[in-house]
Amino acid sequence: MSASPSRWWRSRWVRGGVSLAVVALIFGFFFPRLADYGAVWETITDMTPLELATLAAVALWNLVSYWPMLTAVQPSLRMREAAVANLSSTAVSNTMPGGGALAIGVTMSMQRSWGHPVAETTLAMVVSGVWNNFVKLGLPVVALGLLALHGKAGAGLTVAATIGLGALVVVVGLFALLLRSDHLAAVVGRSTARAASAVLRVLRRAPVTGWDARAVAFRGEVITLLTRRDDLRITITSLVSHLSLFLVLLLALRHVGVSNDEVSWQLVLAAFSFVRLVSAIPITPGGLGLVELGLTAALGAGLPETTRTQIAAAVLVYRALTWLLPIPLGVGCWMFWRINTSWRHDVPIARWPERSPLPAG
Repeated sequence: MSASPSRWWRSRWVRGGVSLAVVALIFGFFFPRLADYGAVWETITDMTPLELATLAAVALWNLVSYWPMLTAVQPSLRMREAAVANLSSTAVSNTMPGGGALAIGVTMSMQRSWGHPVAETTLAMVVSGVWNNFVKLGLPVVALGLLALHGKAGAGLTVAATIGLGALVVVVGLFALLLRSDHLAAVVGRSTARAASAVLRVLRRAPVTGWDARAVAFRGEVITLLTRRDDLRITITSLVSHLSLFLVLLLALRHVGVSNDEVSWQLVLAAFSFVRLVSAIPITPGGLGLVELGLTAALGAGLPETTRTQIAAAVLVYRALTWLLPIPLGVGCWMFWRINTSWRHDVPIARWPERSPLPAG
């Protein structure tokens, strides 16, 4: 009884209501102030069949481009398994409040049913997450440099890129320390556990323990993985995936009539990079509303109304192809997984290897 007043705000229903309210506020109030929906629809319907076909082709490539990254960090994973698990988990994360955690559960369940140990899947997800964050934090810095070469880097972008660069340095530094030795891995694990426990204490939840041993075990697994499949392949496949997503946005802008003179590809890359960082905060499923508003506002600032309408149309087309399209495909993949038993090979749940705690020094 006493715990309920402090926990009601963490319920899925409350989070779902907040997400729905944010989405309704954005699309019902803020977005119409940037562009008229009627004019946006006319712009979209003016695209030729060839333009629509090329957009669809690039959008499908964008979906496929992430699967080689998944097989690079998990060598035992087959491409078809990567496709089914990725599309299914994406559909969950794009539609459910707190969908990121639920998507992890979907991936775990599917891969375990195909014979992949939980520890192996967990390692792959952590490594892919680390590399994806490297790219997400690095792209804004690259975009700012490209804009600076053309004399278009404003003060706001400079501050944001500086913050992103600082975060990237910290993340890369911690990862490098973790890989350097078992002792440093344990130090990183203990330090991270203390930080996480401090946050959990505010939320009145129990502290975490054993992260030093887990960090040491994780270090050994990562070194083994990178020995089998070098980090160059993981880096390249991760970059290709992120740039494929950017290409969908850039092509949508060009197909609705926004020229490079009006909005340069460097500015599109900068807006794309910074909005992706902001939308990583799980306020709405898949950043719904936040991405549309952020991109339209960033790219259309100071431009004529006609160009702003074209930008809004391109952004909505981009989101339809990258946020909406994976949902029905993911539902279909989930149904396929439920029905198809020929891939199944259950394995027992495996845990991280247990090691005795290392000395505190």
